[in-house]
Amino acid sequence: MHPVTLAEGRRVGIRPYTRADGAEFTRRARQSRELHRPWLFPPTTAEKYAGYADALIKDPTKAGFLVYERQDGALAGFININNIVEGGFRSGALGYGAFAHAAGRGFMREGLGLVVRYAFDELRLHRLEINVQPGNTASIALARGAGFRLEGYSPEFLFIDGAWRDHQRWARTADGPRGGR
Repeated sequence: MHPVTLAEGRRVGIRPYTRADGAEFTRRARQSRELHRPWLFPPTTAEKYAGYADALIKDPTKAGFLVYERQDGALAGFININNIVEGGFRSGALGYGAFAHAAGRGFMREGLGLVVRYAFDELRLHRLEINVQPGNTASIALARGAGFRLEGYSPEFLFIDGAWRDHQRWARTADGPRGGR
């Protein structure tokens, strides 16, 4: 049994992670290695998933969302808000990944729109940021399609796959255009 859905769109819904999602999540992550590399390294074992999910469930500076297909409940991808800061800043950094069977079908675009609205309306954040490696054209297209604007370039921003990687900074605010619906 899955937790209550947080939001639903026409074809997908979003819900929080649970430990019970581990088997499907890791199976889909293993099937998606070619799609994810070299940009993303989601957990592919039960042990790694347990720590990953627990952090998203328990850490108040994180919020994790599983994107699922409404038709059959299959996981289409995941979207996490990391580094949530409250107070005067009220912001968070988004990270996401589609699973290979769902890639290119518009599910993540719809799911990202749901998460953005949830973050602004329910979590009361003011600003969301997405940091993307310049060669990750699919992720850049997703950010742009969800109404994020390119704000700059950060050399050697994140340590990924054994090296410091350059990133583009994309952002939007709660009072900005509500693209990606």
